[in-house]
Amino acid sequence: MTMVFMAMIKISSKVDEGTWRALQALARDTHQSISGLLTEAVQLYLQNRAVRPAVMVRLEASINDNAELGHLLAR
Repeated sequence: MTMVFMAMIKISSKVDEGTWRALQALARDTHQSISGLLTEAVQLYLQNRAVRPAVMVRLEASINDNAELGHLLAR
């Protein structure tokens, strides 16, 4: 089994106290590090926010194909 090590950077940020306490509890309950949980959370956030270019092309094409319907619905 090959181990892969990624370069890590140190960051500093602020979160509200309730969120911090919930994160600490989750780390404790799941036996994970806060760093690991934060990395996972940021990765998931970025995946959810990223819109693939192909999706945008299809969305634009659909809007154009249905422009008349869009105008009727807007009335």
